[in-house]
Amino acid sequence: MKLFIDTGNIKDIETLAAIGIIDGVTTNPSLLAKEPGDYRQNLKKICDIVKGPVSGEVVATDFAGMIREGHDIATIDPHMVIKVPLTRDGIRACKALAGEGHKVNVTLVFSAAQALLAAKAGATFVSPFVGRLDDVATNGMELIREIVDIYDNYEFKTEVLVASCRHPIHIVEAARMGADVCTCPPSVIDQLFNHPLTNIGLEKFLKDWEKAQAVKA
Repeated sequence: MKLFIDTGNIKDIETLAAIGIIDGVTTNPSLLAKEPGDYRQNLKKICDIVKGPVSGEVVATDFAGMIREGHDIATIDPHMVIKVPLTRDGIRACKALAGEGHKVNVTLVFSAAQALLAAKAGATFVSPFVGRLDDVATNGMELIREIVDIYDNYEFKTEVLVASCRHPIHIVEAARMGADVCTCPPSVIDQLFNHPLTNIGLEKFLKDWEKAQAVKA
């Protein structure tokens, strides 16, 4: 399963990309608005760092505006993925942009029916928001299972990009279900490294080594 960072922060992306586990980045207008500088230049820097898919989202809500902004996003870098919302105009824009050869990420997906529409429109990625479903007492991971089953039934090429991941359990469950990608804030990716037995074991190994060296001295 591929692992994307959900952020617009250059420093965080550089730090995690240097480890060698990051395959791409997702951004949205809210994340990019938090960062200083021109958003297009920031997206270009992100592409240069990860050299993988980087989603940049349109802010237009009408078909013509989405197409115009989508074309602009695509010119930033070959790695850019145009992100559109799952609305009627968004699906229409996805179909048109995908037909032109652009990569499209359909976002704000909350049902299997919506995910089916995105796949039929030729989306490269579909982004179901599991954490936000959990927030309203709905099982977000069950949605991932449904989408994976539907896509497997018909061999859709659209990749299931699990979004709004709140904790490592979301990531592990997504991987077990066969999702293609998880996108997570840096803090959640950091949590993947943590286990108390790892820290305890390493501390013991180092102490044993120090004792052995002291005896030899």
